[in-house]
Amino acid sequence: MSSSELQAVVIGTSAGAVDALGTILPLIPKGFGLPIAIVVHIPSDKHSVMAELFRAKCQVEVVEAEDKMPIEPGVIYFAPPGYHLLIEADKTFSLSGDEPVLYSRPSIDVLFESAVDAFGRHLIGLILTGANQDGANGLAAVVEAGGVAIVQDPQTAFAAAMPEAAIAACPQARIMGLRQVASFLMEVEN
Repeated sequence: MSSSELQAVVIGTSAGAVDALGTILPLIPKGFGLPIAIVVHIPSDKHSVMAELFRAKCQVEVVEAEDKMPIEPGVIYFAPPGYHLLIEADKTFSLSGDEPVLYSRPSIDVLFESAVDAFGRHLIGLILTGANQDGANGLAAVVEAGGVAIVQDPQTAFAAAMPEAAIAACPQARIMGLRQVASFLMEVEN
């Protein structure tokens, strides 16, 4: 698939997320042309500092997604704790207080499945370190739509359960180390 056909990146991660994202996101160059939406499992009673933390480390804009916020290229969006993050057909975000999925709200599956509805085959789905199965079904939806599926090499993950579940659901996914992921994103965007 040519880079001009790709329109968005969705990332799901849990245990070990800060270190994994800390390897990838600061390498994203200013002027990167795709939006990146990220779900990190954070307990809903906790304040998320993910956007603040990465804003200081990244060359691109980093924000916490808000309801009805339009999706802009070259911006990294973090799901707020306690809400599912969805992408609507008009390329805006919506937040949902629906029941947790696999004990998680925000759910990686919910973000990925809604992103597939909005972007179809023009999507990159990326599953990083994590300690449950969330994201496996969502990544399978990305593959079924003809998008690009990438999974962190479980041997390099802080918690291997999430990458292993994603690989089991999507055996055709590309398996990469974290620096390979960053290089891949920069290549597809050029």
